[in-house]
Amino acid sequence: MKILHINSVCGVTGTGRIVADLYKAAEGHGHECRIAYGEHKYHNAPGDMKTMEIGTLRDCRRHAVLTRLCDMQGFGSRRATVKFLEEVKQYDPDVIHLHNLHGYYINIELLFWYLKQSRARVVWTLHDCWPFTGHCVYFQSADCVKWKEGCFDCPLKRQYPASIFLDRSKINYQKKKELFTGLQNLTLLVPSVWMEEKVRQSFLRDYEIRVVYNGIDLKTYMPRQSDFRRRYGLENRFLILGVANVWEERKGLNTFLELAELLGEKYSVVLVGLNEEQIMKLPKGILGLPRTDTAVELAEIYTAADVFVNPGREETFGLTVAEAMACGTWPVVFTQTACAEVVERGTGQAVEGGVRELEKAIREYREKGPAEDIEKYAEVFSREQFGIQVLDAYMKSGREQTPERRKP
Repeated sequence: MKILHINSVCGVTGTGRIVADLYKAAEGHGHECRIAYGEHKYHNAPGDMKTMEIGTLRDCRRHAVLTRLCDMQGFGSRRATVKFLEEVKQYDPDVIHLHNLHGYYINIELLFWYLKQSRARVVWTLHDCWPFTGHCVYFQSADCVKWKEGCFDCPLKRQYPASIFLDRSKINYQKKKELFTGLQNLTLLVPSVWMEEKVRQSFLRDYEIRVVYNGIDLKTYMPRQSDFRRRYGLENRFLILGVANVWEERKGLNTFLELAELLGEKYSVVLVGLNEEQIMKLPKGILGLPRTDTAVELAEIYTAADVFVNPGREETFGLTVAEAMACGTWPVVFTQTACAEVVERGTGQAVEGGVRELEKAIREYREKGPAEDIEKYAEVFSREQFGIQVLDAYMKSGREQTPERRKP
């Protein structure tokens, strides 16, 4: 079976690592794979994986400008997409697995026109809510429910994918609904029950929807000894860790600032994934580090921490929570997101409320002291199990459809 993954990035950030894991899992079962990616601002890490690059950095920048001015995320990159689809026709995959289609790299009109003409079975993992909104990736911060019936006057227009001038949320919603529905051979995968509930309220509700929890490489994410604490002078501190690809309001950066102030000098907060400007603005008691694309180094940092905190209010799974757990570190999360499902299936605490409740949970873990074998609870999120479930979706997606090729 020939499988083509389409994602914004390859080998880096959460979705890039997920796609790489699925590639390796499929190859391990004797299938042929390719990964197509196109968000060139990242230092993608395809390694020895077979890939297709969609467009160039210049194409991405043009698409980004179109989005900033006209709110047209997903509707640029026409030339790059035409060229890419010619490569797809040559490769002729049996399965096309879609991931994040936002990221200024692909034209969704051309892509879905091709998919509706293709014989390939299509699987789409919804890593966020962008596929069924008129603009935003997440809507909880605005307490918005317009996406259920039809977007307009978007309250999150200035958030990613930010638009400075136009608000095309109504048009974008209508176009997405037209494009993304009516595909006869599509199966949707979602990484949590929380996400499934949202999709079943959207215009994608009529597709088959499967909950498949994301997997992690337990041979990489495991307790690892390092000199991390000594290197940063943290040997005698109770260490609280936060990790994100991009630190923004929805990821809870301000929550960590409040936590550091409440906890006092016996505790230290370490945040991984900050940019230079954010690091310069950090108060005393918080160590800021840039994003690392080295999984082993990240596993060492997870292991060095006493508690991992994910205070995000908009999470569709919580990959970092599972990774921290696999490295033997207690996770603490809020109940309002899918992170609570990760804790429920594994171990840790999911708290209601706000920063005071997080503080209480952290102090409880300090009093309790280190625990053994936390990592065993992460076995339910193994990459192997994840890969098997996704391969099963490939086999069954569009099974009722005729296998005869339709000429594009």
